[in-house]
Amino acid sequence: MVSLSSLTIACFIGIPLGTVLAIKRFYFRKTLLAIINSLMGLPPVLVGLIVYLYLSRSGPLGWLGILYSPTAMIIAQVILIAPIITALSNQIIEELHEDYRDLFLSLNAKPMQAVIAYIYDSRYSLLTVILAGFGRAISEVGAVIIVGGNIDHLTRVMTTAIALETSKGNLTLALGLGIILLTISLCISLLAMWIKSFSKRYAHA
Repeated sequence: MVSLSSLTIACFIGIPLGTVLAIKRFYFRKTLLAIINSLMGLPPVLVGLIVYLYLSRSGPLGWLGILYSPTAMIIAQVILIAPIITALSNQIIEELHEDYRDLFLSLNAKPMQAVIAYIYDSRYSLLTVILAGFGRAISEVGAVIIVGGNIDHLTRVMTTAIALETSKGNLTLALGLGIILLTISLCISLLAMWIKSFSKRYAHA
């Protein structure tokens, strides 16, 4: 649920933001895109440390009392996933914008209408972007251990359980959890590919 919640929030932030950056031209646009692209490679441990410092009792958001909770884990994962979703969405929409720009200008479409139209028209390609974000979320260890604490029945997820069991020497259990995690990821990828293929056939039927 942590990974799914993080992915959902990151998509609601990243896809519209990437679309706006693709179709709008303003002074700091290239600088902003460069920052977002550089954030794609954020070290998870660094993100975890920064979120920890903000959410700890001595931090500016310590009064929220959400450190070592699923909420803190979601915040850390959103920070990691959102730049990936934004940058990849921007690349897809920017290519589409080259083809549709004159059409939207002739129709005098409002910016929000253009954003919705671009997202809808590129929905199949954006599915691949979502999968990339899901891959980052489901494989995350460093940040979620720091801000979640790997507490049993509360903040322990499959990746942190694998790390814990490996450190304890329970390699068989760790390997089993790894296979389960890989199977889940593979099944979701295959399902997304099937939905993409089926939707394209249905659209051209």
